[in-house]
Amino acid sequence: MARIAGVDVPRDKRIVISLTYVYGIGNSTAKKILADAGVSENTRVRDLTEDELARIRTEVNKYTVEGDLRREVSLNIKRLIEIGSYRGIRHRRGLPVRGQNTKNNSRTRKGPKRTVAGKKK
Repeated sequence: MARIAGVDVPRDKRIVISLTYVYGIGNSTAKKILADAGVSENTRVRDLTEDELARIRTEVNKYTVEGDLRREVSLNIKRLIEIGSYRGIRHRRGLPVRGQNTKNNSRTRKGPKRTVAGKKK
């Protein structure tokens, strides 16, 4: 396995797909990195030379990825919670932040259903 930005990328996949295993690199960013490094998108990771890997690593270092990006995102969320903004309150309560409907859906954010037993008369 090749290590890029502290992540072991899969050897048997194409490099453009393997780069997306790094947090903060999506499909379009991976294509841009490979174009700037001068490496073909269709090359498998196991077929890359050390020179090509080094060029890819230098291009990836120009972006904020992995630990730094995770820290930045968590600090942004913490800031929203501290200032008491609407989005911060939604984060604190574990509800959807981006305006989604919560009457019927949003089970991912709210967690499993907690039903209350019916009262018999």
